[in-house]
Amino acid sequence: MVYRLSNNIRDRNFDDLSEKFSRKVYGGLKGDIRLAVIWRDLLAALPRLESQAPLRILDIGGGLGQLTVALAKLGHQVVYCDLSEQMLAAAQKLAVEAAVLDKIIWHQQPYQALEGEDLGQFDLVMCHAVMEWLAEPEALIERLHCYMAPSGLLSLTFYNQNALVYRNLIRGNFNVLQGEFAADPGSLTPGAPLQPDIVQQWLEQAGLATDYSSGIRVFHDYVTTQRGGHENPQAVIDMELRHSVQEPFKWLGRYIHFICAAAR
Repeated sequence: MVYRLSNNIRDRNFDDLSEKFSRKVYGGLKGDIRLAVIWRDLLAALPRLESQAPLRILDIGGGLGQLTVALAKLGHQVVYCDLSEQMLAAAQKLAVEAAVLDKIIWHQQPYQALEGEDLGQFDLVMCHAVMEWLAEPEALIERLHCYMAPSGLLSLTFYNQNALVYRNLIRGNFNVLQGEFAADPGSLTPGAPLQPDIVQQWLEQAGLATDYSSGIRVFHDYVTTQRGGHENPQAVIDMELRHSVQEPFKWLGRYIHFICAAAR
């Protein structure tokens, strides 16, 4: 089953959702799982992140800045970009607390506006949870590829449409699956959840090959009654990490994480 998406999708600015995003995602276990999986994946694909600096890194849709700041603390040259002024302010506050504010180049603008900037190319381009909020998500991938150095990597996450369908099936929200899908404007559910195989096609069309894939929150978001190990946050993270790279569980992740390189 596939959602029929509304045609009224526009690129989403998170200014009005930044506080909710911080509280609902990174104020709890959801955000801890997301960061744990992404960081584990990045180190698996690019071990020199922790041992060799500086690398040039671009973070498009950098949000609250956790990864931007962590990478700057390791000595990397990081460029941050986000459409939201509120997200930028939160990321800069985190950077001040970590004493790396001046080590990061900051852009508060849509990713499309970066085209006129003399950014050069990067060893790592990160774009996490952005595509599903765009009116033309497929156009993003070609732009991301342009910023990748010949041996550079792309770290891409997106909201998994299959997980959204599965969660509504579990919860008996069958009526949601019957008509055209339009997200609540005040919700953290995006207007354009994406099919992994479609994203894979876009990547291949842009000349990129997926070297690594994982699922983010492959079971946590489906739990309606906490019991046993669910009551131990570290145990949940450990199990999420273990199953995030295993078939078929990774494809149930609320988000899918692809790490890509130029096709050879």
